[in-house]
Amino acid sequence: MTSKFELSSLDALKTKLADLPQVDNAASEAARTRQDSLTKPPGALGRLEELAIFMAGWQRAEKPVIDRAQALVFAGNHGVCAQGVNPFPQEVTVQMVANFKAGGAAINQLCRANGADLSVIALELDRPTQDFTTTAAMVESDTLKAFNTGAEAVDKTSKILILGEMGIGNSTVAAALANAVFGGEAIDWVGRGTGSDDEGVARKVSAVERGVELHKTAQGLQILSSLGGREQAAICGAIVAARAARIPVILDGYICTAAAAPLYAVSPNLLDHCLVGHRSVEPGHQKLLAAMDKEPVLDFDMRLGEGSGAALALGILRSALECHNGMATFAEAGVSGG
Repeated sequence: MTSKFELSSLDALKTKLADLPQVDNAASEAARTRQDSLTKPPGALGRLEELAIFMAGWQRAEKPVIDRAQALVFAGNHGVCAQGVNPFPQEVTVQMVANFKAGGAAINQLCRANGADLSVIALELDRPTQDFTTTAAMVESDTLKAFNTGAEAVDKTSKILILGEMGIGNSTVAAALANAVFGGEAIDWVGRGTGSDDEGVARKVSAVERGVELHKTAQGLQILSSLGGREQAAICGAIVAARAARIPVILDGYICTAAAAPLYAVSPNLLDHCLVGHRSVEPGHQKLLAAMDKEPVLDFDMRLGEGSGAALALGILRSALECHNGMATFAEAGVSGG
């Protein structure tokens, strides 16, 4: 079963905000009370407790479960590669999609290990976006098509959604989106990505500076059209469709978190149901997490993308719920102190 959330225009998202579900505070409090009654000192499981409470609030259940986890990886190609920002050719995007579908990538192994059903969705890889240093990356119809493709891919029977991406050049796109939404200097948001040398980093900084300046009047989802790519638009669509279905989301690292930045620009609470799976070693991710007030689940020095950090974080989330649901209370165990 797939989500029916769909946008008819980029501005239409603002009119839908009031209809999107919010966290159930009563369920959160019930889960917190349960945590305080389990056979451990209060707070002794640290963030595992907070993760369980987070899930309870979005599932509206004192004992939340993950009986189905979905992972979506979206792939796209980018016109800004014309600026020499990518150390690998764009053909690698197609090749890596084939590797995902053959089961040979890291995300395949991590989804299998942590119990997530993976789908890989290629978005017009033979038709890259436009070069955002000279014009808008996408016209509105392209942005909407990708956004709605992402929304349609969300399975409403899932209890958690993992999001990832693939696209040569998209670390430059991530830096541009983050810079456009949160300001600062381009160099604050640019890293080495898949292995750029110093000259490559300089080209990325220049491209981001020119793109953000050219599209400085863009706001909200218009930033997505101006500077983003199809995979970023699809990630945004999946995030909002998951919210409409009360499905919590685990974002991957820098590129995936930056893809959500235009949603944050529309309304920060659009990301209330989102966890960030890990803290990427990309320097822009540290700044982005601080700007969004998001604390990642893991900090493992990863920078692969693909949804790999989010899939790894799923294992932590499952462990949090096993403790929350399976541990005995003081009363059940006949232990004094509860």
